[in-house]
Amino acid sequence: MAVLDKPTDNELIQSAQQGQVEAFTVLYERYLPMVYNRVRATVPPQDIEDVTQEVFIAVLKSLHTFRGESRFGTWLRTLTVRQIAEYYRRRPKLESELDDNLRAPLLPGSSEEAFLVRQAFRRIPGRYQEIILLRFTEGMHFNEIAILRNQSLEAVKSLFRRAIAALDVQLKSDDQK
Repeated sequence: MAVLDKPTDNELIQSAQQGQVEAFTVLYERYLPMVYNRVRATVPPQDIEDVTQEVFIAVLKSLHTFRGESRFGTWLRTLTVRQIAEYYRRRPKLESELDDNLRAPLLPGSSEEAFLVRQAFRRIPGRYQEIILLRFTEGMHFNEIAILRNQSLEAVKSLFRRAIAALDVQLKSDDQK
């Protein structure tokens, strides 16, 4: 009995671009955890599922534009970040600030500690936020992040150390206030 290989992302994309719903379904199931975890780390709990759905609707609408110049996961991550940004653009500022107090913790601990970590996280540079999200939210290993970012393994580890140090500095400055 022959064992069938799992189709590659590119094979699935080509099939989905030709209108095969099953191919899109496999892509959806393959990438749902990545998208969901990224959204969960950045939006209030009550909106996680809606934003995740909006990401995949955007994928469905724009999949025909994917030309394979980057990896599908990279393209999808970019689309996810755009949908999250769109979500925050549509929300009134006051509502966004109030939701910060109600979010599920990013890290274990009390709600107050989680709030402080989130506040500090939002104040570090975007490149630091991204590497922390890739490592902890998406569970990527350093070598995977290096490939994704087209950087050396040592450069990625160095960036991660700087990100954690920057987060630590923000947390300590909050403690002194």
